[in-house]
Amino acid sequence: MAGIVFLKTSDRAGAVAFYENALGMNRWLEQPDISILRHGNLLVGFVQVDTYVHQDDGCLITVFLNERADVDRLYRELKERAEAPPQDNPRYQIYNFYARDPEGRRFEVQTFLHDLPSWNEQV
Repeated sequence: MAGIVFLKTSDRAGAVAFYENALGMNRWLEQPDISILRHGNLLVGFVQVDTYVHQDDGCLITVFLNERADVDRLYRELKERAEAPPQDNPRYQIYNFYARDPEGRRFEVQTFLHDLPSWNEQV
């Protein structure tokens, strides 16, 4: 089974440009009023609405990268949006930081500090 997480936006072009440029996501599919982006096995759709007011809706977009150096590189590029520098999180065995996109959504950039089961096989 595969899936897509859809998020509302009042600036679809801006949201798409941010996630393409800041996190390296790629356009996967365009539909009327919807742009679906992909990063590895993550699919996120941005749905155009007339008005979007950020609220803490419990949604968190997380991308995971291969190495600490990759997380550090993105932190340097996104430092002005970051909540704090990357750090080890021993509980989850990750190295990560959190930041906010232009509409206020929180996102996370991380790498796992342990081996992972396969995650990118076709099912």
